[in-house]
Amino acid sequence: MPENHHIEEIIRNRSSVRTYEKRPLDERARLSLEEFCGEPQTGPFGASVRLKLAAAREEDAAALKGLGTYGFIKNPAGFIIGAVGDGERNLEDFGYVMEEALLRAAALGLGSCWLGGSFTKSAFSARIGAGLGETVPAVISVGHPAEKRGAVDRAIRWSAGSKNRRPPEELFFTDHGRAPLPPGFAGGLAVALEMVRLAPSASNRQPWRLVVDGEEAHLFLERTKGYHERNKRLLNMADLQRVDMGIAACHFEKAARTRGLHGGWRVDVAPPAPEGWEYIASWKKKR
Repeated sequence: MPENHHIEEIIRNRSSVRTYEKRPLDERARLSLEEFCGEPQTGPFGASVRLKLAAAREEDAAALKGLGTYGFIKNPAGFIIGAVGDGERNLEDFGYVMEEALLRAAALGLGSCWLGGSFTKSAFSARIGAGLGETVPAVISVGHPAEKRGAVDRAIRWSAGSKNRRPPEELFFTDHGRAPLPPGFAGGLAVALEMVRLAPSASNRQPWRLVVDGEEAHLFLERTKGYHERNKRLLNMADLQRVDMGIAACHFEKAARTRGLHGGWRVDVAPPAPEGWEYIASWKKKR
């Protein structure tokens, strides 16, 4: 993973790809992803996440059926499959580690798309050998992007508003979340916050909220009302907005590091926050 300003360019330029060229991954990209997926991975909150790069098969379409727009993936070369065990912040760790793999794929010139669902009893689960107590909350399709997006791909991006991002004043705050973060107030954390703003999220809901307190940042989840309950009832999906928190934490930490700000996420006593916000963790700069 490039730990320099290149990561900012990758995040700014990346978008979800659902239509791919019908060909396998080139050897360089495949070997790089296999190397990353083959290494033991632990998220910032301590949960172990196992990854596997698997070539696409015909039966994968069946595993994606019933996932609404997530099922419209054309000609992927393969999938990054992740499995995580139980833990208080296991889904956040899952999102963090899987997003690291996605950013590596983007750095290699590959297209990708998060596919959230319930794959614990699917062919994907069998291919990673998910054990007792492990879940497979999502997979990531990868491949060489097609020159033109398919009509379904374009329609999905339009309906989801995939290019749209909330303005900073709706996401980043000070004074325990009571006031939007004033321009220039974030100092060296400004780029890290912007990389969070550009992060992918389930249905583009962007549920993260960050409160900046000096050189610290507190991450909260403001849930989309009824979103998880509806997806669980209709599609038996995992709690994807918690996975989104891991994606946000990954973007923040990677971007901070490129600017020479070394720190880490830890779970502290929940700081004061607006009603309805769920505390996730705090990023603190190393002294």
